[in-house]
Amino acid sequence: MKELWGKEQEIKFFTEARKFATPAQLFYLGADDRYYAYWPKSYRGTKSTLQARNTLIGNYTEKWTTDLLSEFASSRGWHSVKGAVCSEIGLSDRSPADVAICKTENINQKPEDIFLILEVKMSVVWNWELKIEPSGERVVCLGDYRTHQGNPGLLRSDTMLKAAGKSINIRVSDLRASKIPIIVLGNTPITEYYYHKADYLQRSGIIQGFWSVNPKPLDNNGENIKTTEGLGFCRFDTYGELLGKLGGLFGEEREFFSSMRTKDELGKFIEIANRETTYEKKAEKFLTLIRE
Repeated sequence: MKELWGKEQEIKFFTEARKFATPAQLFYLGADDRYYAYWPKSYRGTKSTLQARNTLIGNYTEKWTTDLLSEFASSRGWHSVKGAVCSEIGLSDRSPADVAICKTENINQKPEDIFLILEVKMSVVWNWELKIEPSGERVVCLGDYRTHQGNPGLLRSDTMLKAAGKSINIRVSDLRASKIPIIVLGNTPITEYYYHKADYLQRSGIIQGFWSVNPKPLDNNGENIKTTEGLGFCRFDTYGELLGKLGGLFGEEREFFSSMRTKDELGKFIEIANRETTYEKKAEKFLTLIRE
């Protein structure tokens, strides 16, 4: 049984990254000569800006997500692919899918061979201090995200906006993208400001969900949202729960569509589509008419 995100994963990230990255690339050095993952809310000294860690944690979480989904993909005869490219649907070399579930394990994919796209928006959640001692190095947890000055993961407005923007770009690139579910995978809750927006993006079909795979992002049993009202955001507490939600994405074939038509046009399309003999054929006819 695979483990979801937690403190252990963050300790592992720092431990592995320290094999090739300097402390200054991973931590802020405070005026008190202590190395912090984030500036504590109580910190009053001089501050610097840290950028180097973003790429490192991005690569780590994308690889971690690829491994997390590999068992599910394999059970269906598919592959979990990091950095999949498909120019036809807007996934270029410079902006590939962070992770995709595909028919083949190739980096370059055809639209019809991509079954799921995941945008990974994960970061270091807790605050950590790097302690360098004669006996060796260790990272010590200083508190959850309520105790530091950073906004990790899906708690950042720019993260939510970038995820929505990339998803829209995929949707409008080619009709062949209309059948591919898109998930934004994070390791934090979302802010209350985005509850309605996440639900709207899910209901409109642009994104099939903002999902968090961090069961306990707050210490001391701190309360955090499980789902929004419209299920645009969901937090998974077990690997089995995640598998169930993934399986539900493929229970029935779905198709994204968007348009702005007059009510008269829509009425005509509905009337014509209604002449078909089954619900599925009615839907296919309506989609054909609305896209002409």
